[in-house]
Amino acid sequence: MTETAADLRVSVVQFEAVPADKAGNLATVRRLATSAAEDGSRLVVFPEMCLVAYWHLTKSTTERLRELAEPADGPLVQALKEIAADLGVGIGAGFLESDGDELFNSYAVCFPDGTVHIHRKLHAFEHEAISSGNDYTVFDTPWGVRMAILICWDNNLVENVRAVTLLGAKVLIAPHQTGGTSSRSPHGMKVIPSALWHDRFENPEALEEAVNGPYGRGWLMRWLPARAHDNGIFLLFSNGIGPDDDEIRTGNAMIIDPYGRIVAETPVADQSVVTADLDMDLLPLSTGRRWLLGRRPELYGVLTQRSGLERDARTARHSDVPVPDDFQIEN
Repeated sequence: MTETAADLRVSVVQFEAVPADKAGNLATVRRLATSAAEDGSRLVVFPEMCLVAYWHLTKSTTERLRELAEPADGPLVQALKEIAADLGVGIGAGFLESDGDELFNSYAVCFPDGTVHIHRKLHAFEHEAISSGNDYTVFDTPWGVRMAILICWDNNLVENVRAVTLLGAKVLIAPHQTGGTSSRSPHGMKVIPSALWHDRFENPEALEEAVNGPYGRGWLMRWLPARAHDNGIFLLFSNGIGPDDDEIRTGNAMIIDPYGRIVAETPVADQSVVTADLDMDLLPLSTGRRWLLGRRPELYGVLTQRSGLERDARTARHSDVPVPDDFQIEN
C-alpha cells in the first residue's frame, strides 16, 4: 500500500569504500543505514559504485572488472534487498553490473517490499569496457513520491535533469564520486593533496578547509543547487570521502530543496550521515516548477541536433581540446 506524507525523512551518506571489498562495503552500508533508520529515515542514499569502490576500476583489466561485476539479480543487490527489508527503509547503492558481455556503472534502489530499480550511468567514462546506459530511470515509491536516479556525470549535463523532471520526478537521487579530481579546465576542479588526508589527525583543519574549498564544496556550489532550483526538485547528493585510488574525494554530502537551498549538509572530512525532512509542500510553487509552465518545446529542436563535436563519454570527460570559439549548430 502506498503511503502519503507531507514530509519524507531521507538520509545521504558519505564514506570511504574499500576497493574490491564487497563484504566490507556491504557491512558499512548496513551499519550506516541502520543508524539512519533509527533516526527515522525512510530512504538512505549511498555513493556511486560504493559496493566495489570506484577509481581503481580505471586502472583494472577488463578481466578484473568482470570478476568484480554482478548481474542486477546477483548477490550484491540481493544483499541490499535484505538490508532494506530488515530495516524497513529504501536503500540506494552503486555497483558494477554485468549483463551478458556488457558492463555498466549501475545503481540499485531497493525498497522493503522487494521492489528494485536499477539505473545505468548514461555517460560512463571510467573504462573502455564499461558501457553507457541508454534509459532514464524514473519510478514511483512507497511514499507516493516519484523519484529518479542520475549518476555523477549524468548530473553535469543539464538536459538529463530536465528530462527526468518532465518524466515526473520530484526527488533526484544523485550518487557521486567527485571532488578533488583533476580537471582539464583552468578554473575547474583540481586535486586535493594526499598529504592533507594523511595528516588529518594532526591537522584536521587543513583537510576540512580543502574539502570545503574551491575544489570540493565550492565547485559543487557552482552548479549542483541550480539543478534542483531550475527544475523544482529535491536533490539527494551522496559522495565518497577520502582516498579513491590516487585521488581524494571531498564528501560534502547534502540535501537540497526545490529552491536550490541546502537543507542539510556535512562539513566533515570523514564518514557521515546527513538527514533531513523533505517538505513536499514546497514543490508546487517552487520557482523551477513554475518555470516549466513557460516552456516552448517548439523552440527546442536544436537540443536534439548533433553539432559534430560530440564525443563518447570517455573522450569528452578526459579531453583537453578546447571547444572552438565559433561552436554553434546551424538553425
